[in-house]
Amino acid sequence: MKSTIKVLRTKQGKHSTLSEIYVNNQFVCYGLENIPRPVKIRGQTAIPAGHYPLGFNREGAMNGRYYDDYPKMHRGMLEIRDIPSFSYVYFHKGNSYKQTAGCILVGSQYVLEDGDYGLLASGIAYKKFYPLVVELMLQGLVEVQVE
Repeated sequence: MKSTIKVLRTKQGKHSTLSEIYVNNQFVCYGLENIPRPVKIRGQTAIPAGHYPLGFNREGAMNGRYYDDYPKMHRGMLEIRDIPSFSYVYFHKGNSYKQTAGCILVGSQYVLEDGDYGLLASGIAYKKFYPLVVELMLQGLVEVQVE
């Protein structure tokens, strides 16, 4: 059986997109991305709405940093795969659209400042979100649905 992570985009800022993230229909945390654009700007564009597989990426510097930060929990970066014209798109921690690099940040709370959304308590949200998703991934196929 396929498990679903739903990223439901709810609010648009000048440069930021706020979402609610659900794991198997249960709200887990907020998400933050760049804004959608008709033409992609590398590292500054939200991924297109759609359904994508999720996998582990165990390579690269970010993976090493997260392993250092979460040695008992980390099994690899949660990578959203098969997005046309996008690569290395992860769920990770961060607070501002300037930290997304085209990925989806997670946070426990959000704020609106100067026309843009930001996240708070990102590390707390990550420690809640990550093990839930890993457990589902170990049980089988996980899909990310972005709306």
